[in-house]
Amino acid sequence: MAHIKKGDDVIVVAGKDAGKRGKVLLVDTKKGRVKVEKINLIKRHVRPSQKHPQGGIVEKEGTIHISNVRLWDAKAGAPCRTGTKQISREGGKKQRKVRVSRKSGETFDE
Repeated sequence: MAHIKKGDDVIVVAGKDAGKRGKVLLVDTKKGRVKVEKINLIKRHVRPSQKHPQGGIVEKEGTIHISNVRLWDAKAGAPCRTGTKQISREGGKKQRKVRVSRKSGETFDE
C-alpha cells in the first residue's frame, strides 16, 4: 500500500522546496515520483497552439521523489510517518487496510 496518494496534503522534507506544503496532483508508482501543486516549478518553452495561442514560456510543476515528501497530519500539525491498520467494514466480515499516522493515530482513508 502506498503511503502517498493523489489528493493528499503533503509537506516537502528535502530539496530546494523543503518546508513547503501542497496537494498531490499525480503519483507515478513505477518511477517513485510525485507531482505536488506549486512545488518544483519548471519552465517550458511552448510553441503557439490552441491552448497557448501566443506560445512562450510556461511554468508548470515538475516531479520530485516520493521519499522527499511526508504526509501532513492536521491533527498533530506536523509531518508524519504512516503505518497501516486493518479495520472491519460496516456490518461485514471483510476487512480493509487504512493508512494511520504514527504520531497521532489519525486515519487517512475513510
